[in-house]
Amino acid sequence: MTGPLAGKRALVTGASGAIGSAIARRLARDGATVLLHGFSRPDAVQQLAAEIGDAGGSAGSWIFDLTDEAASRQACEQLLLGGPVQIVVNNAGIHDDAVFPGMRAAQWHRVIDVSLNGFFNVTQPLLLPMLRTRWGRVINISSVAGLIGNRGQVNYAAAKGAINSATKALSLEVASRGVTVNAIAPGIIASPMADAAFDAETIGRIVPVKRAGTADEVAALAGFLAGPEAGYITGQVISVNGGMC
Repeated sequence: MTGPLAGKRALVTGASGAIGSAIARRLARDGATVLLHGFSRPDAVQQLAAEIGDAGGSAGSWIFDLTDEAASRQACEQLLLGGPVQIVVNNAGIHDDAVFPGMRAAQWHRVIDVSLNGFFNVTQPLLLPMLRTRWGRVINISSVAGLIGNRGQVNYAAAKGAINSATKALSLEVASRGVTVNAIAPGIIASPMADAAFDAETIGRIVPVKRAGTADEVAALAGFLAGPEAGYITGQVISVNGGMC
């Protein structure tokens, strides 16, 4: 498939979810070979790879636990056998909500492990080969919770706030090598998870545009940031939240 990302290899973590799958489809449509990561829903990732292939794109599935440092490094080594991965989309993340006084240690560590340690376990092994090509994109999916907080999500807000800071710091380290690092901070995005948590009345009250966003709207920004026209944008945390902040 031709497009602005033809010849690029792109890893999307957490590709089985609404946002991850939308980003994967967008990158494939733009010509990238998409490497789809999943762990808890391997069938969904494999089905997405087949769907992208049927549409004329190129995709493969990679099933591993990105909270496991050794497993992640082994998977990245296998990925690199096919050449450098020049686009990394760190989308994997989970919620495990509780008010802080009642939060269990396991809830804290699991959320931090997936969003923050997962970012390290995947991005760090892939970065040096990317730098050697003198072109790359790291796109981290954050959240409005990492910017303004949210009750019952101290663990999630901490993880996403750390991702925002890591985005800014890493962007300074790699800018001179043609690699950009940005974060996207979605607000309420229509998905099974969001639909269960927010009814229409609540969305109308807290979102200025009076609706939930769509995964495709997040993917549109990811596609732009991954492309050649975004080469002068780095170190930014860009919100897609209907004006919530």
